[in-house]
Amino acid sequence: MDKRPDENPTQQVKDRLHEAFDSQIPNFASYNLVAGTGIAGSGGLKVIGYRRQPAELIIAPVNASSLEASEDAININNTNVNQLAELSDGGYEIAISTGRVFRFSVPEAPSIDLHVDDAVSIGATLDQKSDAEDFADFMDHFMNTIEGTENFV
Repeated sequence: MDKRPDENPTQQVKDRLHEAFDSQIPNFASYNLVAGTGIAGSGGLKVIGYRRQPAELIIAPVNASSLEASEDAININNTNVNQLAELSDGGYEIAISTGRVFRFSVPEAPSIDLHVDDAVSIGATLDQKSDAEDFADFMDHFMNTIEGTENFV
């Protein structure tokens, strides 16, 4: 992929984030994607894929400089989730059976730097307001299914 910015650096950021997710997930088209920012100990940029049927999410950590996958994506569903919580600041905390804990938020307009080379980076802001709202609705559903107040479909 050409690393020089074209007329639309925001589109390049979106494309690279999609590529970081899609390259790891065979059925990537089944998921809605949002950019998440890590907080408190699980910092960093993440591409978060989610779907309602079956209800699950995938967290794909991304290297903030290259916008490439920084580690393997983690699938989270009813078989490995230990704890789900909405934090007072609007973020989320998810603990899985391996002991790993993710704390992240899904901002409506995250600002992500597109690093062209060692000396040049361009700021891009993603407009994901409607996606962030849909993700919040999904998380309500996901938390209710894990707690057993909704069917896990």
